[in-house]
Amino acid sequence: MFGRRITVKELAEILLTPEDIARRVQELGAEITRDYQGKELVVIGILKGALPFMADLIRQIKVPLRYDLMAVSSYGDSTRTSGAVQILKDIEMGLEDQHVLVVEDIIDTGLTLKYLVSNLQARCPASLKICTLLDKPSRREVDIHPDYNGFVIPDHFVVGYGLDYAERFRELPMIGILKPEVYTGK
Repeated sequence: MFGRRITVKELAEILLTPEDIARRVQELGAEITRDYQGKELVVIGILKGALPFMADLIRQIKVPLRYDLMAVSSYGDSTRTSGAVQILKDIEMGLEDQHVLVVEDIIDTGLTLKYLVSNLQARCPASLKICTLLDKPSRREVDIHPDYNGFVIPDHFVVGYGLDYAERFRELPMIGILKPEVYTGK
């Protein structure tokens, strides 16, 4: 995968290479390790998009941790959130008095994450922080900010490294900008 040039005809350009992503995930792991020294961490990954990021990230975190996964829906096959959030799979562990880190693939409008954070805060964790791989603050509709941020990106529709369009492109090792004709049909 590394060292060979990957071209995908549906991508307008590659935004982040596998090497860019690996380097930043390692840096985030070191930051989180430093901040949680002497504590045990509960990492909650948001399916499906955050799965590759979370898997790589937890291998870089050097404090005891447990993890679980949640699935939420607000996009379907659309390129824009509907704003109506539905929990499709909840976590299986209690969070009371636990240090919780929510791992997300991308924060766009923030609507889904705001709902999720509110839901998790109601479970009385000792602390709750957010780690996102990608952040699009130009699209934010609510006041929510990640505690750990991989990359701030421009307002483009991106895929790869877990991010998808209609369940496609998740397997790509890089993150690229999807050509508009792929999702607009024009």
